[in-house]
Amino acid sequence: MAKKTFFVKKKSAESSSNVFSMFEQSQIQEFKEAFTIMDQNRDGVIDKGDLRDTFAALGRLNVSNDELDEMMKEASGPINFTIFLAMFGEKLKGTDPEETILNAFKIFDPEGKGILRGDDIKYYLMSQADRFTEEEVNQMFTNFPLDVAGNLDYKNLCYVITHGENKEQEQE
Repeated sequence: MAKKTFFVKKKSAESSSNVFSMFEQSQIQEFKEAFTIMDQNRDGVIDKGDLRDTFAALGRLNVSNDELDEMMKEASGPINFTIFLAMFGEKLKGTDPEETILNAFKIFDPEGKGILRGDDIKYYLMSQADRFTEEEVNQMFTNFPLDVAGNLDYKNLCYVITHGENKEQEQE
């Protein structure tokens, strides 16, 4: 199984010329909050110790030095806020527009209800193209729970993928 990494691959300096223009002000503020949480020693740079402390705060105490080294290697240099933002910008750059993702789900929803049976989604994810493992499907359903009837609200899922938060949360 392919190894999933925390950060994105190194990129050239010219691609981060105006990283702040890639995001809305509210998104930049959210990234700043995340950066501040991860910068455990408050020195303005996320280092290996900060990553270890962040994992510990999330309950993962057994992160290896090799894993941390791999994560640190993915940055083009010391991870200050600008580099942090550029890394996420690069990661999100490949994300399809919300309409494209919605159209992919609509193939399975000819009536346009905005929901799909959880069992059907599980079947398709585990049997087609880039197959998900049972663990990956369960993780998705943990993050995007099925409703009481066992359906997935794929419109909300698409919104979260492209905007980073639930529509309901944003409207509060």
